[in-house]
Amino acid sequence: MKILFFDTLKRKKIIFKALRKKMVSMYNCGPTVYDRPHIGNLRAYVFADILRRTLEFNGYRVKQIINITDVGHLTSDADTGEDKVEKSAREKKKTAFEIARYYERFFKLDIKRLNIKTPFKFPRATDHINDMINLIKILEKKGYTYKINDGIYFNTSKCKDYGKLANLKSKKNIPGVRVEFNPQKKNIHDFALWKFSPPDVKRQMEWNSPWGKGFPGWHIECSAMAMKYLGKTIDIHTGGIDHIDIHHTNEIAQSESATGKKFVNYWLHVNFLLVDGKKMSKSLGNIITLQDITERGIDPLAFRYLLLTSHYRSLINFTWNALSSAQSAYFNLLENIIAVKPLSSKDEINKIRIEKIEKIKNKILRIINNDLDTPSLIATLWEVIKSDASLSYKQKFALESDKILGLGIKEYFINLKVNIKILNLVKEREKFRRQQKWENADRIRKIVFNLGFKIEDTKEGPIIKRIFK
Repeated sequence: MKILFFDTLKRKKIIFKALRKKMVSMYNCGPTVYDRPHIGNLRAYVFADILRRTLEFNGYRVKQIINITDVGHLTSDADTGEDKVEKSAREKKKTAFEIARYYERFFKLDIKRLNIKTPFKFPRATDHINDMINLIKILEKKGYTYKINDGIYFNTSKCKDYGKLANLKSKKNIPGVRVEFNPQKKNIHDFALWKFSPPDVKRQMEWNSPWGKGFPGWHIECSAMAMKYLGKTIDIHTGGIDHIDIHHTNEIAQSESATGKKFVNYWLHVNFLLVDGKKMSKSLGNIITLQDITERGIDPLAFRYLLLTSHYRSLINFTWNALSSAQSAYFNLLENIIAVKPLSSKDEINKIRIEKIEKIKNKILRIINNDLDTPSLIATLWEVIKSDASLSYKQKFALESDKILGLGIKEYFINLKVNIKILNLVKEREKFRRQQKWENADRIRKIVFNLGFKIEDTKEGPIIKRIFK
């Protein structure tokens, strides 16, 4: 079944075709580890996880890279300002490496709590300095670089189709608007490949190079790591829409200039997450982390559920009320699925015919293969849950859907433990119901409820559902 993705470069949905049979190479722009990631940052990795799961559901193996930017990302995307990691280290009175490793651990903890699959590698920029230097050497040899006071720069005028991803030719290139104006640069969009250490400042992270002591530019890092692990041309590259105009535009220019080959076949970008209609910023005091969410008693997977109710290319406006509603919906979903029929065979879900399973999978594929349409998949899952279908069919549909949604349904299902005491109580209650001893039956229902389960009477017989709070 064909897969359609909205490709940023082509500006339309196109059919996905992998470079290699049943294998997909995917690079996801990773975090700059100078602080804890906020929930807007984390949206990008939930999106990338849905993309990976969708490809795997279609039978592909995915070689996924999420890089760790631990040097070179300056406070301005225009190659000026202080290094974010070194600035954080100075403010917190730690070493730059201590800061980078500390927040890298937080990032990995957060994505684990969001049930995001572990990638093939988390390469760190600081472990690949030689790869970056070698890539700059290639660009230098081909005549794409020049030197100014603060570093080695890429000459964008030598790249005929520079800015094709961002469609820069249709935008007004006014100095100081997209990038900060530097009179030494030959062209307004030229960018740093290697930055020299300031003569009056001792950096913690700096390396010797053929051009002088310094550190890599932010953009060269991703090109070097992507090509090292995935090859000169890769299938998919993702990131936030804020990366389109500068970071990903520059990645394309330097990579394709160095290799003479197309860098990426499919560019996918996720939209912003706002908080109460505003971008998150320290000045507004509206930065929210996953820890802030859990401290309010919210399950991290309820936040994941909230994200998946909007398409990845749509803007999300986060509010605490919206998150609370998402948790209620998520728990309601689990309560309807994490259940057993105590008076029936326990393996009914495994007796569903292969043909029916194939129909379930095809129904899911038709939805999710249309540019990762998670809102429609969740809506369809709810339609199934509310239908007259058997519990076993609903559970199978939920388990198959969750291979993509990643809401932890399988884990809850595996860990569902209904002890013999509860099973015997349900059987006893059924006897009272047949004898029309309703008070006794209600008394047992309350006992079971206090044990963390509720009994629902259906045409299939009583169903025991776990209570989620």
